[in-house]
Amino acid sequence: MNRRIRSILGLMTVSIIGIYAFQGYWLWSTYQIYRQQFNRSVQDALTSVLQQRQLSKAHGLIDSRMSPGELPVARVRPRDSDAPDTPPVRQADDRARRTSNLVLLQKPGGGPIDLGEISYAYWYELEQRGISARFLLDTIRVNPEGSANNIELFQSMIRSDTDDLQQIITTLLVRVNPDENRFARASFGTPTFYLVRRMGWLLGISVVLLLLTTGCFLLMLSTILRQKKLSEIKNDFINNMTHELKTPIATVTAAVEALQYFGALNDPAKTKAYLTISQNNLQRLSDLVEKVLNLATEEKHQLDLRPEPVNLHDVVSELVAGHQLKAPKPVRFQVDIPTDTLVTVDRIHFSNALNNLIDNAINYSREEVTVQLTFERVGTGWQLTVADNGIGIAKTYQTAIFDRFFRVPTGDLHPVKGFGLGLAYVRQVIERHGATIALRSELGKGTQFAITFP
Repeated sequence: MNRRIRSILGLMTVSIIGIYAFQGYWLWSTYQIYRQQFNRSVQDALTSVLQQRQLSKAHGLIDSRMSPGELPVARVRPRDSDAPDTPPVRQADDRARRTSNLVLLQKPGGGPIDLGEISYAYWYELEQRGISARFLLDTIRVNPEGSANNIELFQSMIRSDTDDLQQIITTLLVRVNPDENRFARASFGTPTFYLVRRMGWLLGISVVLLLLTTGCFLLMLSTILRQKKLSEIKNDFINNMTHELKTPIATVTAAVEALQYFGALNDPAKTKAYLTISQNNLQRLSDLVEKVLNLATEEKHQLDLRPEPVNLHDVVSELVAGHQLKAPKPVRFQVDIPTDTLVTVDRIHFSNALNNLIDNAINYSREEVTVQLTFERVGTGWQLTVADNGIGIAKTYQTAIFDRFFRVPTGDLHPVKGFGLGLAYVRQVIERHGATIALRSELGKGTQFAITFP
């Protein structure tokens, strides 16, 4: 069973790790794809802006520099034999060349480029493409080969809300002026906002699925471990119950055989002793059966309470008198309950619950034990405390002390017999009364149970 559980848990763990690894690899691949898309988009946007700028400048220059009279119009005129031959096509080519010189955005030695205008146009183009990112725009002059500084930073402008832009992504150089070696480039930081917006739903779904998978794994793990624990408790319960039931049966059987076959009936003293032994063991057997029945009742939630006014002092006095007669060790009781204390409880079940607490205080103690029962009013309610100076309970087991079948481990020896049902029954009775029970214990210094009624 343990090997099978370990195998299942091992396979589940490997599966979870595999799912996480695959999901991480898929998200990383998707991240790289979107980052490459970002790089292409910002590069295309810069190229588009500069091309549109050149076309716009060209149209403006043509409109402002050329008049209708300068347009190449074919006219027929007499040919002068002494005049040089100037074909109309050549005249048109010269005129087009002069126009091209005007179209060039920056002649060598011309003025600075309006980088602010380009920056705004680039920002607008990026917004149209769904990219909202801080960027640094600068121009670079590439000098002829062989010069001291082949590349020279000419102008730069940052368009962001801060001046500490970390340049992670840089576009390729795009020529600003066709007539000279001046180029523009844009630099960006990590495109976090762009990537989160593009991958937001992927990340959200991935996180939800991973959380659901992990939650199901943990829930299944908890269920398996709990079932394993219940199985072990069930086996311990069956072993203890078998032993506990066989002991009084064997004792009564031996007493009856002594009366039948060994002439004990002829001796009144022996007869009385054997009958007493039989009666005590039959009562013990009845108590064990009653505990099992209480367990069945708890399972079906059929604990029927009939609260009524009860004198708490009288109930405790009866319990103390009974334990003083049958206790196997010296017990000293300290009862601090007023004689006229009336409480509304189910007399039978509440008495049984107190009896279990007192019985545990006596059983889990040293050679001598002191049991103290204290009553006090708390607000509109009241509290009854049952304390002892016994061996105490380790903190490791205090959270499980009220669980059914649970018994504090004592190794292979079990000096105190039982099924681990007493405190579970006590908690059920107290809670069905609408009250609470709290445990405070320290190993080697004793235990205290506080029952509080609102």
